[in-house]
Amino acid sequence: PETRGSQVIVHGKVWAPPAPAEYYRRRDELWGAVEAGYRRLAAVRELVIIEGAGSPAEPNLMARDLTNMAIARLARAPVLLVGDIDRGGVFAALLGTLALLPAGDRRRVKGFIINKFRGDPGLLAPAISFLQTRSRRPVLGVVPYLQDLRLPEEDSVALEGPSPREGRSVAVVRLPHIANFTDFDPLALEPGTTVRYVHHPDELAGAGLILVPGSKDTLADLRWLRVSGFAEALVRHVEQGGALGGICGGYQMLGLRVEDPERLEGGGAEDGLGLLPVVTTLAREKITRRVRARLAHGGPAFEAYEIHLGRTAAPDRLPPFALIEEGGGWRPDGAVSREGRVWGTYLHGLFDAGSARRAILERHLGRVLGGTPAPDYRELREQEYDRLAEALGSTLDLPALFALAGLSAGGA
Repeated sequence: PETRGSQVIVHGKVWAPPAPAEYYRRRDELWGAVEAGYRRLAAVRELVIIEGAGSPAEPNLMARDLTNMAIARLARAPVLLVGDIDRGGVFAALLGTLALLPAGDRRRVKGFIINKFRGDPGLLAPAISFLQTRSRRPVLGVVPYLQDLRLPEEDSVALEGPSPREGRSVAVVRLPHIANFTDFDPLALEPGTTVRYVHHPDELAGAGLILVPGSKDTLADLRWLRVSGFAEALVRHVEQGGALGGICGGYQMLGLRVEDPERLEGGGAEDGLGLLPVVTTLAREKITRRVRARLAHGGPAFEAYEIHLGRTAAPDRLPPFALIEEGGGWRPDGAVSREGRVWGTYLHGLFDAGSARRAILERHLGRVLGGTPAPDYRELREQEYDRLAEALGSTLDLPALFALAGLSAGGA
């Protein structure tokens, strides 16, 4: 809502951020990357599942489509339309989408799936019969709404709802270009810990720990922190004894300066909040790697990952936030202020490990989160995927789906 821009990633690397007109003018160049990616996958995999984005039947977008029916045509793939009944109007949406598709694309649609249904599926029988009769296509399953399914959200739009007001312990600044927002999902696993995504500085009241997340446009978000009043509020929070952490782009913003000599984010430089004595230079080559790390003040090692454009220089005397295993030793990552209340790191997935998550919260919230062992978010996530798989397996017409994909009933 705060920004109209998008970040384009091509084969894992940031594509120069274009204006909308430039993006559409270079559509064929991007399509070449899409086609190459699909053919590379299809050459080594028996089954490729293509997920669309948004609606495949927007009249103003169909001619420039990269993610829906265009890739289905390239792959000569059968298409299923999936509708979210929890939002309402699903039958009109499915029939309307089918009607708006060009005839060739319409023929690719082989059926429907209804998602997130609450209640007795038998109550839908008349509506399903109507949909199948009008469309001449089957409904291949009604997937139930799974209460409290703890899986990462796909899109930052999920952060736009109202934040919980009780238990104000951790606040995450909702940057306009927020990235990797799922970093903070595991925090809510801890008893009595509430995570709030805040849009305005006055919502920071009561937070013991404030976190600044990663960003797809660090310079723009740094400017926004000042214009919105967040910069002043964050500095005041620290001066009053509060704790403040930054991950990736958030870490960069807490420093002295962020420079963009290669114009990766429009060029220029911006002064940071000055809470950590570090300077970041954005570089074209993006660092993407899985790492094994541990908090600098101790504790067991954990798995994490780095994905960033910046190179951050810190004084040798500055304590690191974490240590990363490398070449038989440990290299420093991030920085911690002298009084220990401000820190920054490039480690994503930091809070997935129960030991690291609990150590950080206990240090900054001033209370012990003992009792049950700290849950490992990765293990919990696998359990939730199993729960989802069980629900899909019991409600979808799997033989029909396998047949559409050209597979035997036993799957791939």
